[in-house]
Amino acid sequence: MAEAAATTALLEPFSNPEAVARYTEGPRRFVPGFEGLHRMTGILLAERTPADARVLVVGAGGGLELKALAETSPQWTFVGVDPAAEMLKLAERTLGPTLSQRVRLHHGYIDDAPEGPFDAATCLLTLHFLEAAARLRTVKEIWRRLKPGAPFVAAHSSFPQGQEARGLWLSRYAAYAVASGADPEKVGHMKAAVEAHLALLTPEEDAAILREAGFVNVEMFYAAFTWRGWVAYA
Repeated sequence: MAEAAATTALLEPFSNPEAVARYTEGPRRFVPGFEGLHRMTGILLAERTPADARVLVVGAGGGLELKALAETSPQWTFVGVDPAAEMLKLAERTLGPTLSQRVRLHHGYIDDAPEGPFDAATCLLTLHFLEAAARLRTVKEIWRRLKPGAPFVAAHSSFPQGQEARGLWLSRYAAYAVASGADPEKVGHMKAAVEAHLALLTPEEDAAILREAGFVNVEMFYAAFTWRGWVAYA
């Protein structure tokens, strides 16, 4: 219960309209190579999808990856799901009226997403908010909604979790954010909250969850300080 309460506190800003209005500033300051991550995601999905692919985006709030993928693949259509209503409103604003015509947004979790089957799926900067059992269940439900052989790209916070290593890597995470222009005091509060409460896993554990969920050919394609990304196939 304490872990769930802590995670809820970390997620609270995603329901705060003022915090959500500033959200698009955050990922670029906290995630090295953020725009490149989106470009790589599009390339990896395009390798195994038809020109008119239907893509499931889990954790779609904010709309940044939706916008990036929609702009580079003009025939793809998208289904996005996110539990934060304010973030979905931001996604609509980020996409604008033209791109929004190719996107259907659903308020909720993976169980609230359509059954599919989808040609591809993504889950970016999201799974680290879930403890291991919930993470595995979510990934299994994504796998179940994909066509055989469909690509899945996941990227989130994942790094060595030994006591000394965890602290060192979180210090680097904070230093990068400050060097990128984030407010040092807010970064300090965020680092402390993550260090105290978030149930992060090692890259090896995260890859194992993808395999246990049913995905094959799991490969890491992205590593940047405390962040890792994988491509895998249903």
